[in-house]
Amino acid sequence: MSEQVKHKKVRVDKWLWSVRIFKSRSLAGEVCRQGHVKLDGKTLKPSTGAEVGMILRVRRNGYDMQYKVLKLIEKRVGAPIAITCYEDLTPEEELRKFDDWYIGKSGAERRDKGTGRPTKRERRDLEGFKDVDSNYDWGWIDEDEDFD
Repeated sequence: MSEQVKHKKVRVDKWLWSVRIFKSRSLAGEVCRQGHVKLDGKTLKPSTGAEVGMILRVRRNGYDMQYKVLKLIEKRVGAPIAITCYEDLTPEEELRKFDDWYIGKSGAERRDKGTGRPTKRERRDLEGFKDVDSNYDWGWIDEDEDFD
């Protein structure tokens, strides 16, 4: 069972980690230190206290996410419990901004029946066309982008 905090504040890095927005607490702290977590336009330090009702803007993987704090917890909990601790207020257009680039839900291209697997040359041409590595952030923090 989750341990809801009885006091009124929890460190923002600890809260972001405990509700599973970030994979590790150190990553959540690093994101805060880099200025990617904001409240009303003000950059938050990792030690800033999160309170119920706060709306946090978090820059993550190229997206500007917005979360409203509903419950304060200090320990990491399972995903079904974690989603009850915040409300995702991220605008729909922000969530869809990479849809043009992404090809299908599975990410796999379709080939005509009987053509077999692509050759090495065809695969390289496809990867060059899609420019896989430079267009998508595979989970790392955007260090060179400004976050307003």
